[in-house]
Amino acid sequence: MAVLAKDIRNVALIGHSGEGKTTLAEALLFNAGVLDRFGKVDDGNSTMDFDPEEVARKISISLSVANCTYKGTKINIIDVPGYFDFECEMLEALTVADSAIIVTSATGSMSVGTEKALEYCLEHKIPSLIFVNGVDKENANYASTVDAIKARFGKVSSIIVPELEGHKMVGYVNAITGQYCSFKGVAGAIPAALQGEYDDMRMAMSEMAAEGDDALMEKFFEVGELSSEEITRGFAMGLLNGATVPVLAGSALARQGINELLDMIVGSLPSPETRPTLDAHGKAIAVDANAPVVLRVFKTIVDRFVGKLSIFKVISGTLKSGMTLKNVNSDTNEKISTVYFIRGDKQETAESATAGDIAALAKLSATSTGDVLCEGGEVELAPVELPRPVYFRAVTAAKKGDEDKVFGGLSKLKDEDIAFTVNKDPETGDMLLSGLGETQLDVLCKKLKAKFNCEAVLSDPRIPYRETIRKMAEAEGKHKKQSGGAGQYGHCWVRFEPGAADGQFEFVDAVVGGAVPRQFIPSVEKGLRQAIQKGVLAGYPVVDLKATLYDGSTHPVDGKDIAFQMAAILAFKSGCVKAGPVLLEPIYELKIVVPDNYLGDVMGDMNKRRGRIMGTEMANGKQIVTAEAPYAEILKYATDLRSMTQGRGKFEINFARYEEVPATSVPKIIEEAKKYAEEE
Repeated sequence: MAVLAKDIRNVALIGHSGEGKTTLAEALLFNAGVLDRFGKVDDGNSTMDFDPEEVARKISISLSVANCTYKGTKINIIDVPGYFDFECEMLEALTVADSAIIVTSATGSMSVGTEKALEYCLEHKIPSLIFVNGVDKENANYASTVDAIKARFGKVSSIIVPELEGHKMVGYVNAITGQYCSFKGVAGAIPAALQGEYDDMRMAMSEMAAEGDDALMEKFFEVGELSSEEITRGFAMGLLNGATVPVLAGSALARQGINELLDMIVGSLPSPETRPTLDAHGKAIAVDANAPVVLRVFKTIVDRFVGKLSIFKVISGTLKSGMTLKNVNSDTNEKISTVYFIRGDKQETAESATAGDIAALAKLSATSTGDVLCEGGEVELAPVELPRPVYFRAVTAAKKGDEDKVFGGLSKLKDEDIAFTVNKDPETGDMLLSGLGETQLDVLCKKLKAKFNCEAVLSDPRIPYRETIRKMAEAEGKHKKQSGGAGQYGHCWVRFEPGAADGQFEFVDAVVGGAVPRQFIPSVEKGLRQAIQKGVLAGYPVVDLKATLYDGSTHPVDGKDIAFQMAAILAFKSGCVKAGPVLLEPIYELKIVVPDNYLGDVMGDMNKRRGRIMGTEMANGKQIVTAEAPYAEILKYATDLRSMTQGRGKFEINFARYEEVPATSVPKIIEEAKKYAEEE
């Protein structure tokens, strides 16, 4: 029997890497009764981390999904990587999750991942709660952790009264339900030492719950308190409208506080019914099981047994085997075969998936992550806004002849990770592998080796320098070849100067009196266009060059097209040397977003990179620095900025223009160009 949308909870576990999200997912599944053993990340047998790279690194690198049923409610858990290189996984998950649980450790401070996750949820109005993990550890400090988060985000409020031994938590009272949870396995009533604090917090919870509901407010004024059910209802309203972010605590590894968290998920977190998906025009799509099917694919994985698996959320309707849906993005039809519910790397065959639920389909031939499939008419959903790649490496095959395997493998890995790109630089010929950071690209290379038995090598990409001239010069080019039989003769005078009309190359015919016959003037232009592909300094393309053909001579028999092409090339080489040749380098504009206290470090670092600060402005509590810097100086800026700001900074880059390379850097660039030419 299909589950109703009101009885579904789609929850994303997000936060900093290493805070225990995957272990918490395991604990939720185990306590809900769907696992017969409690897997551990360190042992490599957790439900959610099943990819060989995840097992080897002991970190999540892809989002994974599992489901369980608790007190009649189906909970779809989306475990999200916390490492910043895999930020796109979090964004994909939050397009379909109806709420988020931000997992943080009880370290006494707020981690960067917690800050960024909560900031994103509040900005995008995603109902969220915080689970403070590891409160049973000797060095844990729950109160200081909550205080640190609350100092940054005022809406955060603890809903528990902790029972402490020193800073270590040994139990707590849930101020909403009045339940006492002992980590020592001691059952019973609320300890007397906690009763007064519980009463005070219970009153505060009642007042907070009443704020979002007129009926509850009226009762609160009349009676002075609310029941647990009423507080739960009021809290659910506050969660939905972003008025509050409750905090729970426990230990995922010791499975302490897990049932209380499950109760909170079922009782207070929103269902898909209360948070319908918006279409591209901002209109809510009714979560109706009887409506035409609309689904969105938010993740693709490649399973070793069933092949390509497309994980999706049913926005509306009821999906069944045998249906045909239209892929709005690729304008193709997809025949639906078997519907699966998934739990980590295991699939369970299902008769159908109803509105609000999360499921998977195998072997959709023309469907990629982010695509929308519809029954009947087309529905357009707003695209997921993913950060653009900011980390670039040149990629080559380690073994000659493996190029097709490497780039074919990367193309297939693109199904699973849409956050990287592979493009050929038209100027340098490098194949560029681009992503969000070093770890992401390293993982891709490891997967190439494991899945496709080929090895990729990453290196610094070549900079697409260019050359130009700074003054006018005239040069003669004469090509004369006589080797018996038909000879070759071409002769031209060309004036070279900066200032092409189109900024690239301009050819002007100024010949008078037929010194160069009309039929050979195009030959001169052709030779010059060929010559500008390699400049006289380091062999880089020449730009902003105006070439004027003004004189020359020919031979009635030996004057030929190829001869005038060669003469033009000789004139180019001679003229450019005399015309003050210079190297140009690409300059990029950067928009860097950092907290205010990192502004000085970022500006100082940019100056060291030969960058220029163009301006700063404050927006949403962050400093936005606009700067310009040479491409050669920002190849690894993604890694450096993350280190400089403890992961809090982010940036985007856009090409701006070319500028002259400082004279001190020219010899090194010329030397590197010569070495590369010799290697070719």
